[in-house]
Amino acid sequence: MRVSATDLAGVTLIEPKVFGDDRGFFMESWNARTFAAAGIDAAFVQDNHSRSRKGVLRGLHYQIEHAQGKLVRCVAGEVFDVVVDLRQGSPTFGRSIGLTLSAQNQRMLWVPPGFAHGFLAMSDLADFLYKTTDYWYPEHERTLLWNDSALGIAWPLSGAPILAAKDAAGTPLAAADVYD
Repeated sequence: MRVSATDLAGVTLIEPKVFGDDRGFFMESWNARTFAAAGIDAAFVQDNHSRSRKGVLRGLHYQIEHAQGKLVRCVAGEVFDVVVDLRQGSPTFGRSIGLTLSAQNQRMLWVPPGFAHGFLAMSDLADFLYKTTDYWYPEHERTLLWNDSALGIAWPLSGAPILAAKDAAGTPLAAADVYD
């Protein structure tokens, strides 16, 4: 597997070794020893699977208490995946990265606690899987406004996204709860 740092300290791009032939392919999507050797020493407690149709934007979500680390990947279709640094003392506070995760490129992204996360479905359907290091606590969930100009995220949109009510009503960075 190839592990690459991103512009946000702690957020890591993972490109697994894929063994393919005319029958299909095989890859390890999680191996605790291999990931720990790469600096990702996480204990996961929950696996999630979401399916979205083209144009659905989910996020930018985080939990202010019980912060979750997430190992994310797209197993069918394609998404534009976004991570925002919400660690107040970080030199990259308020900055984001966006990259494509797809069934074709089979890349994964490690998003440690302290970041907001979201994605835009770019294909007709996108199946998105993520492992989390803590459980979901709805009372601690927060939503950062996906189109806050202070974030400067260049979402690859063609028209308005399809949003859940909580995502449409997200909080701008200037008023958001952030991590110390």
